[in-house]
Amino acid sequence: MTDPILDATGLRLTRGDRTVLDGVSLSVAPGERVLIQGESGAGKTTLFSVLGLLERPDEGELVVGGRLTSELSEGDRARLRRDTLGYVYQDFRLVPDLTARENAALPQDHAGDRDEDWLDELFARLAIHDVADRRPATLSGGEKQRVATARALANRPDVVLADEPTGQLDPESATALLDLLCSLQVELDTALVTVSHDRSLLDRFEHVFALRDGVLERP
Repeated sequence: MTDPILDATGLRLTRGDRTVLDGVSLSVAPGERVLIQGESGAGKTTLFSVLGLLERPDEGELVVGGRLTSELSEGDRARLRRDTLGYVYQDFRLVPDLTARENAALPQDHAGDRDEDWLDELFARLAIHDVADRRPATLSGGEKQRVATARALANRPDVVLADEPTGQLDPESATALLDLLCSLQVELDTALVTVSHDRSLLDRFEHVFALRDGVLERP
């Protein structure tokens, strides 16, 4: 049996007197597609941050790529994020002063290994080659999300984490983006973990969970 690429056990996190994550456990195998549904305020973005090593839980264990993350220094966590994880944020988080291509290349630049051919392929596949030299302020929402997707895949990560990837897109743009993201995910054998309230995504995922009041369960 293949070891999970991401394995969370008993994750708990509180903010003030509110329990945001209440004993969340989740195991994701290489190449799997997992959807976590939940209403606004259910804790989806917090779970995204914890699974993505952007925030530490108060309790519980998280293993990413075979490494127990609670034992890692901040520097080691940053390197594990860079080498193993890719992120698609709901609000894009593109750097305003960089071009679309420079934004997409950031994970490669942080690793010190720019792969221009792979960037060319990503921009062609995502149909954004014609905006490569433009800055985020001049891009549409759909173009920004495609640049963010190229950035997430730039280092060929083992896991892509997507937070409401269709949240700011019209239905046609959302469908086109998901078609491309899922196609690239299969080709790269990358696990895809998506948190979203969008129920139209259900038939695209092998495993679906619901997050309610900080508790993860089958819907």
